[in-house]
Amino acid sequence: MEWLAILMFVVVCLVLMLGYPVAFSLAGTALIFAGLGSVLNVFDMALLNALPSRLYGIMTNQTLLAVPMFVFMGVMLEKSKVAEQLLTSLTKTLGGLPAGMGIAVTLVGALMAASTGIVGATVVTMGLLSLPSMMKQGYNQSYATGVIAATGTLGQIIPPSIALVLLGDVLSSSYQQAQLSQGIFSPETISVGDLFAAAIVPGLILVGLYLIYSIGIGVFKPEWTPKQTNAEKVPLTTLLGSLLPPLVLIFIVLGSILMGVATPTEAAGIGAFGATIIALQKRKLSLETLKAVMLSTTSVTSMVFMILIGASIFSLVFRGLGGEELVHSLFQNMPGGTFGALLIVMAVIFLLGFILDFIEITFVVVPLVAPVLFVMGVDPIWLGIMIAINLQTSFLTPPFGFALFYLRGVTPKSIPTSAIYKGVIPFILMQILLLITLALWPELATALPKYIYG
Repeated sequence: MEWLAILMFVVVCLVLMLGYPVAFSLAGTALIFAGLGSVLNVFDMALLNALPSRLYGIMTNQTLLAVPMFVFMGVMLEKSKVAEQLLTSLTKTLGGLPAGMGIAVTLVGALMAASTGIVGATVVTMGLLSLPSMMKQGYNQSYATGVIAATGTLGQIIPPSIALVLLGDVLSSSYQQAQLSQGIFSPETISVGDLFAAAIVPGLILVGLYLIYSIGIGVFKPEWTPKQTNAEKVPLTTLLGSLLPPLVLIFIVLGSILMGVATPTEAAGIGAFGATIIALQKRKLSLETLKAVMLSTTSVTSMVFMILIGASIFSLVFRGLGGEELVHSLFQNMPGGTFGALLIVMAVIFLLGFILDFIEITFVVVPLVAPVLFVMGVDPIWLGIMIAINLQTSFLTPPFGFALFYLRGVTPKSIPTSAIYKGVIPFILMQILLLITLALWPELATALPKYIYG
């Protein structure tokens, strides 16, 4: 009766496509199929007795405590106008170069990705600040919207990233589960810090690809990126005043994790405090600002944990219906062995990115496929970075790419949606190129964690 597990997965995808809330779609569909399985005598309802301990484990998970604090840090930096000041300074400095404004957007987007990790905030901020100037300067619509949407998604892969925190927790559980199934009763673990270290080189490569693309457009398509006529030299003190606060915060947060001084949760607390100090230093901190930051943090955190609870119920019922054994047998019998299984998983995640959000894929799909791949000998850190980059494309792939939605919301009506879709295609191809590169040279992801942690 494993077909019931497959049918449940298909139904939940259809329900999500209809626009129903993710957490309740996952939990509701799972409970309906649990009842159906019980009626057909293929599901033991006693399995649901494990739910209270599972939910308690989620709420007491120390790693997941980093989520609300990283969200707080990102929202506070957004409210303190760090990106606005930095973008203004860099645009004035680089505006006279070919594609200078596009390069400035990429650099600021990368910096904001490393300091906020929130895709929506970065895309909206960049769209509001830079798009009007780029349009006024005569930039091509597709290029301008594409570079803004793509750089906004860098928060997915450049640490400290909320996506890597969530993915790290899921992969750690999956890796331990895989080892226990092999009879290893003192299993090794992987940490969020391992994923942070592994993501640095691929993240920098992706930023480099974006910059090379912008420079290439400026050189070979100069009509798409007119030079800024009012480019001016920004005083060094002004530029450093905009650049240093976020750089220092990134160094403290990321450095403390990589050097083993603090756990990701402790570093997230330091980051939240540091972002508040920056807002205070820039005189942007008020009771109204603090209230808005707290409300936004509570909203995002509640959403993440509700989805995690729904996904936990879904995975429990899926396993109870024999879905895990089905996935395992499918992968074991797949042509091409481990490579064939990996290729199929990456293709499925990429295609699901067209219709599902990265949180849904992380909590629903990854726990189903990761343990099987680990048993087959796949490196967990390398797999984590491959999945993270693959999930990044879900923000750019129509029709449900969230970065496209965010940008569409702040884009003038004179710019058609088709221009936005067309603009992100080169960046999606660059992300796929990075995936292929990592597949050929896994050391790009695994070398730095081994060097740091031995």
